Amino acid sequence: MIVYQTTKEGFLEDVSNGCIEDIIRESVKKRLNKNVGNNEYISWKNSLGSMYHVINNELIPNDSGIAIEYSIPRTKNRIDFIITGQDEKGNDKVIIIELKQWTDIQLTEKDAIVLTRFQQGQSEELHPSYQAWSYSSLLLGFNATVYSENIGLEPCAYLHNHVDNDVVKNLCYEDYLKKAPVFCKGEKDKLQNFITKFIKHGDKTNIMYRIDNGEIRPSKNLADSMVSMIKGNQEFVMIDDQKIVYETALSLARKSSRDNKNVLIVEGGPGTGKSVVAINLLVEITKLGLNTQYVTKNAAPRAVFESKLTGTLKKTEISNMFTGSGSYMDCEQNTFDCLIVDEAHRLNEKSGMFKNLGENQIKEIIEASKSSIFFIDEDQKVTWHDIGKKEEIEKWANIIGAKVQNLKLESQFRCNGSDGYLSWLDNILGIEDTANDTLDGIDYDFKIVDSPNDLRDLIFDKNKNNNKARLVAGYCWDWVSKKDKNLNDIIIPEYNFGMKWNLASDGNIWIISPKSVNEVGCIHTCQGLELDYVGVIVGDDFVVRDGKIITNPENRAKTDASLKGYKKELRQNSEFAINKADSIIKNTYRTLMTRGMKGCYVYFTDKETEKYFKSRLGDIEPVVKEEFVKKTKVLSPYSTGMIQIPLVGSAPCGEPLLGENNIEEMIMVDKNKIKPGAEYFIVKASGDSMNKAGINDGDLALCRYSEKGETGDRVVALLAGENVTIKYYDKKDGRRILLPKSTNPVHQPVIPEEGDIVQGIVQEII
Repeated sequence: MIVYQTTKEGFLEDVSNGCIEDIIRESVKKRLNKNVGNNEYISWKNSLGSMYHVINNELIPNDSGIAIEYSIPRTKNRIDFIITGQDEKGNDKVIIIELKQWTDIQLTEKDAIVLTRFQQGQSEELHPSYQAWSYSSLLLGFNATVYSENIGLEPCAYLHNHVDNDVVKNLCYEDYLKKAPVFCKGEKDKLQNFITKFIKHGDKTNIMYRIDNGEIRPSKNLADSMVSMIKGNQEFVMIDDQKIVYETALSLARKSSRDNKNVLIVEGGPGTGKSVVAINLLVEITKLGLNTQYVTKNAAPRAVFESKLTGTLKKTEISNMFTGSGSYMDCEQNTFDCLIVDEAHRLNEKSGMFKNLGENQIKEIIEASKSSIFFIDEDQKVTWHDIGKKEEIEKWANIIGAKVQNLKLESQFRCNGSDGYLSWLDNILGIEDTANDTLDGIDYDFKIVDSPNDLRDLIFDKNKNNNKARLVAGYCWDWVSKKDKNLNDIIIPEYNFGMKWNLASDGNIWIISPKSVNEVGCIHTCQGLELDYVGVIVGDDFVVRDGKIITNPENRAKTDASLKGYKKELRQNSEFAINKADSIIKNTYRTLMTRGMKGCYVYFTDKETEKYFKSRLGDIEPVVKEEFVKKTKVLSPYSTGMIQIPLVGSAPCGEPLLGENNIEEMIMVDKNKIKPGAEYFIVKASGDSMNKAGINDGDLALCRYSEKGETGDRVVALLAGENVTIKYYDKKDGRRILLPKSTNPVHQPVIPEEGDIVQGIVQEII
């Protein structure tokens, strides 16, 4: 929907008259039915004043089209500023400009994310280039007028208050800067050149009117791209009853309409393949030319499944296909043909950070789409605000007038296909009385370990195969490392054990990030996802006393929001609050202990609880510590003053030196040797080419990752993508040169060639 549309001439006149912000405010109220806050009003005044000076250029035609605050269909997003016209060959062109008033911007380790400061404090925000490019990809992927008439989209961003300091244009954002350049304070001329490069003539064909009235459906290019991603991808092969659910959902998507709304509820426990079916539906429904999205409340499954489809951890054109459950508050009814809701048990009533927006997420999703598919497991509701249950979905479907159909996924693929293990788990956690009192006869690798160190070592060992083993824990420790990366979160002093919660830098892809095995995940980063092996630390929020299970909400970390609302409810209805908190804690551990397809290993902080669980194993023997004693003499006992650094192999065979397949083991290093924010690895020296520099055959060199060497540095270099060498770095006559320093004259200098790269700086020999 177009909020404001005029020509360049009309825009300049409105700004000159000092009324542009008032015109837009009234139009937003009238057309979008939204009230405008004071900050947004002021931002229009400032940013559009800056655009006045950009547009007031004789090379930009007076009859160029100007649109402001264009509301993109399918989303809540609005494009700040649009210029339309024709290029020198008469082709339609649209310049998309993302406007920002930011001044202070900082780098982050997350893809397409920067840190900036507002009045209320620092905030993580999308990089402006990514924002501008994502808006253009939305139009190109879903607006039939844009893709069928070959309208050229040229996105960019203008940070008119920000002085470039190599942050917003940093190389880590290079992929997005190429797609949508950024112009900063003092770069008005460059932005004008960007505009006039594409706009040579005015808008002769009313481009924005045509776009605004274009049919909203996925392009063939987008559909074909998604089909190619899933083809041959073993992660998403369907079998057994998954196929039945898939075909039923597909049929409903085809036949549903405004007058024939349908809801399909699919129940299934852990590992029954709910997400596999959901992703297959996303691809096939898009292929049919229907509007669809994959929806979850939790961001982790969205990020992981997108990365598994695309083969990259970076944002792509299909990022718009994945969204959160709070996205439909202001959505027009029947905008979508089908919404695929995974982890529907995690849906909330209200949306937003403070749970104060919208009416009801289930209601909003059903209203927004002609058909809705809800995948649900009610035993995985793990936070206070989770309302997703079968009866609630059926209630809203009936109110709205949608037909309801129910199916179940029965086949168990997680936990080694063992329904017996799930039954035993429900029994021993006190969730449900079942016939499985012990694990006798159950083919699943479940072990109880005596110390957190044993658990960590076991998971490290299992992870070497294919990076599919992780440590997780109940949320009983505060996330102090979020503010201070030098601190550990999960500290168990009697074992000198200390590890961090999953780092903010890994974000929602923690479960697949190669280095994240060194961190401990929580319920929020692993629910809805699977591993081969999971190691679970059960905290003091779940204990057993005299054979009776006791849950203790007070022992949850104060930084955990999953029980937010418990204390208030406790004052109003104590019995209800206690029962609900009890269910959430039990469901949390049930969910954590069912992430592993092949095995689950558990450490209990409470010894009486450990004893109780061991008594219910049956003939399964608990883990013997000696099984996991490392042969290497390098490893020292884990302590809160130590940190794990990967020892990488010496023959990468074309892989990056820090590639996960090159990690031979993790070595403990005093964390005082580690510079905050730097990335480290260890290599084992071979030969005597650097013995005069204090590096001898077999020495372990602690290296700080860097692709830049300075004269005098001892660098680790990768030659021709295969051979690793340690040499002194030097520059002579403008050339790079790697110098040996040895008592053996056989060693000669190395002149780096194309493909030879520095990988790190040797900090010291350990």
